Amino acid sequence: MTAQPPAHDLAVLIGRFQPFHNAHQALLKKALDAAPRVAVVIGSAFQARSPKNPFSWQERAEMIRLALPDADRQRVLFVPMRDHFDDERWFAEVRQEIDAALAAQGAAPSSSSTVLIGHVKDATRDYLHGFEGWTLQTVARVHTASANAVRAAIFGGAKDAPQTLARAVPASTLTFLRDWMAGPLFGQLGQEWEILRQHDASWAASPYPVVLVTVDCVVKCRDRALLIRRGHAPGKGLTAVPGGFLEQRETTLQSALRELEEETHLDLPAAALLACLASTEVFDRPDRSQRGRTITHGHFFDLGDRALPAVRADDDAEAVEWVPIGELCAREEQFLDDHFQMLDHFLGLLPRPAALASPR
Repeated sequence: MTAQPPAHDLAVLIGRFQPFHNAHQALLKKALDAAPRVAVVIGSAFQARSPKNPFSWQERAEMIRLALPDADRQRVLFVPMRDHFDDERWFAEVRQEIDAALAAQGAAPSSSSTVLIGHVKDATRDYLHGFEGWTLQTVARVHTASANAVRAAIFGGAKDAPQTLARAVPASTLTFLRDWMAGPLFGQLGQEWEILRQHDASWAASPYPVVLVTVDCVVKCRDRALLIRRGHAPGKGLTAVPGGFLEQRETTLQSALRELEEETHLDLPAAALLACLASTEVFDRPDRSQRGRTITHGHFFDLGDRALPAVRADDDAEAVEWVPIGELCAREEQFLDDHFQMLDHFLGLLPRPAALASPR
């Protein structure tokens, strides 16, 4: 019996693949069966390394490539994709980056003959319904260890960790992980993982799911932004905007002013700083922080063209500096959590997709 040709020209698979495991492999097989060419979109591609994002996008692409038969490797193209605060922008940019990757291979852009392969689990998979014109092919859940469980096995040091990993990931991924765990990054990320585990354990007795509230400050003066280097885990040594946890008797604005003073000692009277508050925004993506469900209130202060106020690092900040805004994109992979996305939101660091090119 003659095999039927694939019904679609392109299949798309989107994930973080931190790391690539057996459920991902099952989805990839469905994608390869659905179309002659597959675009694997690797999310959170330019995040700093952390226990939640331990592998670079290139390492994740290599895990996937190694798990493929030789005959299929040329059929798969990898599309690194950064996170965005704006969902509409993210959808447009995914399409744009896929089309750019196809064009680089001399292929036609994505079209109505594109199928999106995915497993609908919870609200974190709502993005599967955001690609108008593409066919959505949902796949039943493969019951294997989740990416969270795999990372816990990598960093937790439990006696059964080798068996957990062997059951959860393809053999080629297991070999990759063993080599990676012998490298220099494993120890530092393992220490951070333990700190975060203890943080989660401290809330285990709470009768309700824990939702934390923080504040963050994006401060611009002339052509520079005020940034700190974190002195403590999680994210020790990473770049961040000043901020911290809301205290019980504060408004979010009061908290922002306090954290800015404690971490940077910004030499500007409070009244002058308040006059420079240009806008605020709530950043509430459920997975935005390594410390669990954390909603932050971003405050953008535009100090105009005055001389740069003096600053001094203190409290959680190991260092503080006025960084040229033109250098921020080159530092993207050094930022804590979604702090680069905050800066992009307020400062417009990255070009917007052509489909959304109208002024903000």
